[in-house]
Amino acid sequence: MKSTDGSRRGALDNKGMRLGALVLALAAILALAGGASAHRTTLPAGAAQVAAMLHGIPQHGTALGRSTAPVTLVEFADLQCPYCARWEGSVLPDVVRRYVRTGKVRIVFSGMAFVGPDSLKALRTVLAAGLQNRLWNVVALLYRNQGAENSGWFTDSLARRLGASVAGLSVARMLADRTSRAVDTQLGAAEQLAATARINSTPSLAAGRTGSSLHVLNAIAPADVRAELDALLRG
Repeated sequence: MKSTDGSRRGALDNKGMRLGALVLALAAILALAGGASAHRTTLPAGAAQVAAMLHGIPQHGTALGRSTAPVTLVEFADLQCPYCARWEGSVLPDVVRRYVRTGKVRIVFSGMAFVGPDSLKALRTVLAAGLQNRLWNVVALLYRNQGAENSGWFTDSLARRLGASVAGLSVARMLADRTSRAVDTQLGAAEQLAATARINSTPSLAAGRTGSSLHVLNAIAPADVRAELDALLRG
């Protein structure tokens, strides 16, 4: 009788050990799955769409598209401006698909910083990304994750999060380059271009044959932009 009870207790102990091991294994699997899910949710809004929109299109500094494109379009924008974000989300994808990706148009970002401190900090960040030829990725992501004007929404944490989602971008270098002489030079050039074109609101657009003078567009609705670009391409 003692031997039988001992065998039963041994069998129960082994069963309990196996059950405990199974529970621990299941907990580990759930922890790993939860970690993977948390990692996925850290991707900024629009990361996949931005990557798809810009995939394979050459970038050089502030320019998106082939240097041989016959027409150049300049976008004057403040990264805090909600109307700029709306234009970027509703019009730019169509321009990229119809004209930039096909080699007809090169688009240049000319940043402005008149809304407030977050404007300048964000602008320095995207220009620093441009030193690695990733400006347009960060610009598009910024607009999709834009906060309320002058609320302090643009933080280093947000910059790191956006930058980490851009393939080929060194986030550490981007943050370090924000105060570089190269970025200072580009800020000055953008201010001069805006002054020459007499830009006093954002978003504003200017276009022309590449290498020739630009003229400011009177309207920036999708149909108007297409009509302007088509006329320049014909001319």
